[in-house]
Amino acid sequence: MMRRPALVMLFLLVCGALTAEAATCRTPTATGVVFGTYTGALVEITGTITIHCTNGAAYDVGLSGGDSGSVTARTMENGTAKLNYALTSVSYTGTNWGNTSPTWVTGTGTGANQVITVYGELAAAQYGTPGAYTDTITVTVSGASFTTKTATFTVTATVAKDCTIAASSLAFGNYIATAASNSTSTITATCTNTTTYTVGLNQGLAAGATVTTREMNITQPGTAGKGLNYTLLSGSATGPNWGNTSGSWVSGTGTSIAQPLTVYGQIPANQYVAPGSYTDTITATLTY
Repeated sequence: MMRRPALVMLFLLVCGALTAEAATCRTPTATGVVFGTYTGALVEITGTITIHCTNGAAYDVGLSGGDSGSVTARTMENGTAKLNYALTSVSYTGTNWGNTSPTWVTGTGTGANQVITVYGELAAAQYGTPGAYTDTITVTVSGASFTTKTATFTVTATVAKDCTIAASSLAFGNYIATAASNSTSTITATCTNTTTYTVGLNQGLAAGATVTTREMNITQPGTAGKGLNYTLLSGSATGPNWGNTSGSWVSGTGTSIAQPLTVYGQIPANQYVAPGSYTDTITATLTY
């Protein structure tokens, strides 16, 4: 009869030794944001941060400004060349993800892994120096009940050589045979920095035309007759002739910004052709 109270007392002592688990978070893990090959078009890609905190532990997840030091103007670097990008939460158009309230991401631990998506965006129309770009972001997980934990991930992109071309029409207006008619138009080349390129102009649509004997044809249906000869020149109104082979094309080196190239057009005097509207179509080819 004396043993039973002793057993009850032992059970009470064991229960009294249990304590609540302290609120804390483990060191986070993160995957890189890999934009891949960039050719001047918008790129959107995601990375992840994995958080593991005790159930009920409140936490804040912040991202640093990387090598640029600015969370609102992040840049990847390739030597002195830079490439702008953004990191946001919730979506690609969401809140910029920084390391202070209210730009960080907040949450509450569940006692299990929680995966948070990082949305990366590489804006279009950046024509930087070709090569590999990188940045390093520090992740901080902080809270009132535990010591701040940190991790890092990299942001990378490879800029490929790339160019775009645009052109405006060349309009001579009214032509009077007793005098030459001159006009200009613009071809715009935009290439990645240091990328060399050439721009050539073909002979147009007239039968038998060449890059040195271009011809506009009358546009009125049923009207026949001689075409209107004209020339396209580079450099100045006196030449040289602008063709599409080495020695006659225009060459340049990209600077990452639009470069205007002037086309000088001339209709020589003393061409007595049928009155009407004359036209031709020229193809400009940019090679890099």
